[in-house]
Amino acid sequence: IVARPSEQVELDAELLVAEGRPYVSRGGIKLANALDSLKVEVGGLDCLDVGASTGGFTDCLLQRGAARVIALDVAHGQLDWSLRSDHRVSVIERTNAREIVPDSLPFRPVLATIDVSFISLTKLIGPVGAALATGGETLAMVKPQFELGRGRVSGGVVRKARERREALRAVAGAAMDQGYVVAGLASSGLPGPKGNRETFLHLAGDQARALADLEAAIAAIEP
Repeated sequence: IVARPSEQVELDAELLVAEGRPYVSRGGIKLANALDSLKVEVGGLDCLDVGASTGGFTDCLLQRGAARVIALDVAHGQLDWSLRSDHRVSVIERTNAREIVPDSLPFRPVLATIDVSFISLTKLIGPVGAALATGGETLAMVKPQFELGRGRVSGGVVRKARERREALRAVAGAAMDQGYVVAGLASSGLPGPKGNRETFLHLAGDQARALADLEAAIAAIEP
């Protein structure tokens, strides 16, 4: 396997070029899995990517036809240049999602995606939701290690299904307190860096879209 442009090979060596990555980071694959599973269409939508980092979610949204994306992150300088230079992307850096000022955004998004670390989603769902247009929806990726108390997560990995279910209930409960309903759950399809199972919650404001049995859905995705 040759991973560096400077690698030397025999002149008569047979070269096979591996298929390139579909997105700028693994996050794009995770979001694509969720969009497919939940049957969420983003074509033509204005979106907000909270915790954009390298831009995997942003890349996926654009490839799926999103009209515009706000790539927001508390850090800076991480977004891939191909996205930073895309006219459809508005970059907002050094900004904590808890402190979003809706009127400062270039437009009101109708769909938010959230992929954050070292902070509970329960603290972000309200501020993010307030930044959305009326009827806006959120796809929040739950990382259980950041939803449970630090002392309960050994080695950074949540190994027990009952604890992962607890994390999902906590985030879902916080969302419902903000007036959302859980319209669906979907696995990310790929584990986190340390092997944690991650699950997307599809949050919507239309009460008619609430899952008939949220507890059964949680148990099904984390048996």
